[in-house]
Amino acid sequence: MKLICVENYEEMSSKAAQLVEQQIQRDDHSVLGLATGSTPLGLYEKLIQGVKERNISYKHIRTVNLDEYRGLSGDHPNSYRYFMNEKLFQNIDIMFENTYVPNGKAVPVEAECQRYEELIDKIGPPDLQILGMGMNGHIGFNEPGTPETSVTHCVQLEASTRNSNARFFSDRDEVPTHAITMGIQSILKSEQIVVLASGKNKAQAVKRFLEGRISTDFPASFLWEHNHVTLIVDKDAYSLVTAKEE
Repeated sequence: MKLICVENYEEMSSKAAQLVEQQIQRDDHSVLGLATGSTPLGLYEKLIQGVKERNISYKHIRTVNLDEYRGLSGDHPNSYRYFMNEKLFQNIDIMFENTYVPNGKAVPVEAECQRYEELIDKIGPPDLQILGMGMNGHIGFNEPGTPETSVTHCVQLEASTRNSNARFFSDRDEVPTHAITMGIQSILKSEQIVVLASGKNKAQAVKRFLEGRISTDFPASFLWEHNHVTLIVDKDAYSLVTAKEE
């Protein structure tokens, strides 16, 4: 586990972008695993800058996203496909057909989960996977209690996760109750993993994660079993660790 502590969200985003661009420069046919939500927004802004200012190209890059809300179509403004198109894909030179997100409307959902897992193995697994860390330790939408052996599956979202994501919806009741997510085993297939955590609301999760105790109650803890994980935190997210050290 490599720990990088930076001053603020801006520096966290810049450092993450540096790692992504280094991977692309090593292999311009890389597969990137991507995440959604507020945490990687700054990273995606930096990646767009990289195309415009640093001659980074995504023409041969393929991407797989961690998850998608169950029941939302890709053109729904709160779907993760829509998010990725708006926040990244349409602003870089990637080929749309090389970007993959689970189909939230697929029926039966079990078949879609199997299809997506097979896709991950076919085109990847990711050379570099970006992760955020939920306040309850979820990665992707793998909530506490998810077994390490899990592959892509449909999950019922915990109340804390729905409450956290409610800010993106006009009403909390509109937040989907289920999602399709890459499983923990799916994520651990990645060659390298970069975990991002910013803000004091993530401080307790970061503190628990860095204790290194592996438990299904805290899904992010399974990352300790991977041999190439980088955790990038800002000072606020690292504050409880710092306080303990003092």
